[in-house]
This record gives sequence, structure tokens and C-alpha cells, in this order.
Amino acid sequence: MNTNMTMKRFLVALLAMGGMSLALANTEESDICSPFMDGKVDEATVATMLDAAESGYLYRIRRDTSQVGFCVSSGWTQVKGQFRHFSGGLALVPDDSMHTADEQAMVMIQTASLDTRSDMVEGLIKSESFFDVEHFPEILFVSHGFIWTGDDTAQIIGDLTVRGITRQVIFDVTLTPIELPGNGTVERLLVKAKTTIHRSDFGMDSLPGLVSDTVTLCMSVEAVRYAG
Repeated sequence: MNTNMTMKRFLVALLAMGGMSLALANTEESDICSPFMDGKVDEATVATMLDAAESGYLYRIRRDTSQVGFCVSSGWTQVKGQFRHFSGGLALVPDDSMHTADEQAMVMIQTASLDTRSDMVEGLIKSESFFDVEHFPEILFVSHGFIWTGDDTAQIIGDLTVRGITRQVIFDVTLTPIELPGNGTVERLLVKAKTTIHRSDFGMDSLPGLVSDTVTLCMSVEAVRYAG
């Protein structure tokens, strides 16, 4: 098995999630994909994830060692926020498999879990003017492509849904292996990703004179191979 190709496959699937980090609460297959069912994600994508879990090709991100957040300029300062609750996973087939189209990645973030360390700022961002967490409790990202720019860098393409509006985004990503046993299979790795969006594209156009329309989404996630 080619080590570089293995790392690339990891990066593709992992960071295609956008962006954000993933966490799987337990090892039951029904629980692995349950947040994405009921029409939230195409059934074929969900099936790919379940097949990966059964075949041993499912990878999950440790929430306790991963971070997903954003930053945006406001006046003379910069507002930063992190999400505390998210779920997701990725399907990564072996290098010698003929079914590379089965590689999938998806992540869901709970908007109400936003933490800005400021009650006033946090309340504003969660309000109807921005995330509107009451009516749109989730942010969803599903990958569908990538472009390699180097041995450990790539641009990951996927669909980001915020406030019920879906837009295509491209993440710039880097990959650092954390654990690479002698068999050439990466067991753990650190993936960092960043992209820039315009909040007005997702219906968040309040306070244009005070808050920048440009928002940076960033993540640093540790992914561990699922051995269930």
C-alpha cells in the first residue's frame, strides 16, 4: 500500500467535511449515521458510511481534541467563535479498491453550541439576524470533490448548508500524520482546514456597517481510524 496515497485519501475524506470537525458518540452503526438520516443527507451517502463501518473503513474525529470555529471582523476587533457539539464521519476505501467513488465525508454542527466567551455577542450571533438557532439548529457539510496541490495539501470541495441555504465552498487543507505504523496505514492524523465565505450568501446580511461580510471558517481536527 502506498503511504502517500493513503495520506491523500485520508485528507480528501477528512477535510472534505469542511470544515469543520467530526465526532461519533458511540460505535453502534445506527447511531453513527442517525443524525444524517430522515432526508438530511442523500441515502446513498449514508449507506456508504454504514458500509464503511461494517467493512472497517470508517474514520472518526475525536471531538475532545478537535476544534471547529470561525472569525469575523467587527469594528476594531475580531469576533471568534467555537462550536462545542458536532457529529459526523468519513468512508475511506483501501488504496487497492476499485470503488473509490464510495469515499464520502459529512459533518453536522449544532448551532446552539456556539461559544464566543461573551454572552452579548453570543446572543446576537444566535439570534434571527445571524444563525437563527431556533429555526436552523444545524450546519451541514457534505464533500463531493478535491484538487491536490501537493503531497500533503489540497483544496476540498463540498456543499455547506447554513440557515437552510446551500452553497459550494472550497477548503484549503494540510495534513500531518500523527501515527503511522509499519503496515503503512495511517491510524491517526492532524488535519487543518480553512475557507472564506460571505455571510450574506447564507441570508445573514444584518449590520453591514458594523460586521464584515467576510467570515473565515477554520478547523483543526484529529482523526482516528474506527476499529469497531
